[in-house]
Amino acid sequence: MLANSPPPGAVSAERWTVAVLGPGGVGGLLAAVLSRAGHRVICVAGEATTRTLRRDGIRVRSAQFGDFTTTVEADTELREPVDLCLVTVKHTALHAALERVPPAVLGDALVVPLLNGIEHPDVLRGRYGSQRVAPAVIRVESTRVTPGAIEHGSPFTEIDLAGTEERLGLLAAMLNAAEVRTRVVEDGTAVLWAKLAFLAPFALLTTRYGLTIGDLRTERRDELLALVEEAAAVSEACGTTTDPAGTLALYDSFPSGTKSSMQRDAEAGRPLELDAVGGALLRAAARHGIAVPVATALVDELTTG
Repeated sequence: MLANSPPPGAVSAERWTVAVLGPGGVGGLLAAVLSRAGHRVICVAGEATTRTLRRDGIRVRSAQFGDFTTTVEADTELREPVDLCLVTVKHTALHAALERVPPAVLGDALVVPLLNGIEHPDVLRGRYGSQRVAPAVIRVESTRVTPGAIEHGSPFTEIDLAGTEERLGLLAAMLNAAEVRTRVVEDGTAVLWAKLAFLAPFALLTTRYGLTIGDLRTERRDELLALVEEAAAVSEACGTTTDPAGTLALYDSFPSGTKSSMQRDAEAGRPLELDAVGGALLRAAARHGIAVPVATALVDELTTG
């Protein structure tokens, strides 16, 4: 497929200028898909990644989007206003990465974080102002193999934007036109907790025991169920309801060899998003007086190694 060639059945839309802070597995995939859909994409990254993207663009292997290569712009710092800034770095790199996007440069851009956890929106609001930040979650399995090389493993890419249709409807339409299934959900707390209540049991248990989801749901199903129930109880105390049975059904639907991103980070010797996932769950539980013994034990064991 030729660089920047539109996907079959693509819907034309107004051209956006999009900054992607952190073109890794998630950010690189979205950068490539949006560039292929005809939008101007500026990837903001370190010097080595910037050089590679300028020279080679982004190469994607995907069952959903096909295999393609597309060109993007790249820089070590955002130097001009944009329409949208996607924040797709790991939580462990968030504070340092934000230095690459000065608030004064953004213009009227929407800042949409696609990070794990529930506490990062406040960090972004403190830096860029609450009127700019639109919390969101993404459901996707996508890995950066090398800078500029993305392997998209899941047959879907889905985003929930927290806010009103009036504010975010055009953004949702733009993403949907690029074949990224997107919806707007008014309850931001529900959006973030739905992701955390699903992710925490999966990430903590697969990482602690080095098991795929297939082994986990057979060998440690009781522990998995207990942790799902704990996360649901904390979520409810925070004002939103999750569905433990639905969460387990999702786990059961995953291919048996599926690993969590935290587990992959552990295997590669990279920093873990343990505080953003497990730590956030424990802090919320403590605020509401909810006992979470399974989560506490797992976070302690992963912290001490």
